[in-house]
Amino acid sequence: MSKHNDLIERSHWLRRTVFEMVMTTKRGHVPSSFSCAEILVSLFYGGVARYTRGDPTDPNRDRVYMSKGHAAHALYPILADIGYFPTEELARYTKPEGLLRMYADPSIPGIEAICGSLGHGLGIAAGVCMASRNDGRDVRSFVVLGDGECYEGSVWETAMFAAQQGLDNLVAIVDRNALCILGRTEDLVRLEPIDEKWRSFGWEVVRVDGHSHTALLDAFARVGKTGGKPLCIVADTVKGKGVSFMEGRSEWHNRMPSPEQLEQARRDLETNRITN
Repeated sequence: MSKHNDLIERSHWLRRTVFEMVMTTKRGHVPSSFSCAEILVSLFYGGVARYTRGDPTDPNRDRVYMSKGHAAHALYPILADIGYFPTEELARYTKPEGLLRMYADPSIPGIEAICGSLGHGLGIAAGVCMASRNDGRDVRSFVVLGDGECYEGSVWETAMFAAQQGLDNLVAIVDRNALCILGRTEDLVRLEPIDEKWRSFGWEVVRVDGHSHTALLDAFARVGKTGGKPLCIVADTVKGKGVSFMEGRSEWHNRMPSPEQLEQARRDLETNRITN
């Protein structure tokens, strides 16, 4: 199997695994997880983020932050797969005897920070990047942000700081699915042109199809080649990608399917594959 096809299959696996994990207790935010599946798969399986299998405390690892903390459970199957904790924990998701919570915290191996309150992840990552540079270590931070999270002032405070400090080991990936819990971002507080906003704050910016592994890997290849600027990847995505009745529907932000919809979602997830 080619690397590209392997990434496609892993994204397919990730969506199905996250869905079944969340359905065990019906706690979680499925559509928010599905919009960033290709982003996470590209990071961990596309040769982008550097890590050591079975060792979540490797001091030389790159840091991956799910700043859109309501979708942090999208990381759990990946962290189990790379040996950070037993895969059996996925079946205990949000159960009292289990390790995995709906909103992640650093007690879970591989989770770098608490990001349940939006707007925190980028600032934490910027601090780690600056400390790593000062220590002479080649550690990079990748931060997955929600587009609605970009309403938070702390995001733009960090954007200014990171550009002024020349943190070219910092990468922000904006999951641009254009939806918040209350509706479309452009109907609430308009974000566009979001790529120009980041650029005006002194960042190198590239905008890509967030469901294309090829486009994402091309964007990630620019890390460290930005002339001293931090990198922002605006990834255009579809919230709920892969489940027909969830795609692009804000009302599914934290809603659970009926028994009939549950079976429809499983059928969709078996047949709907992203192929680019």
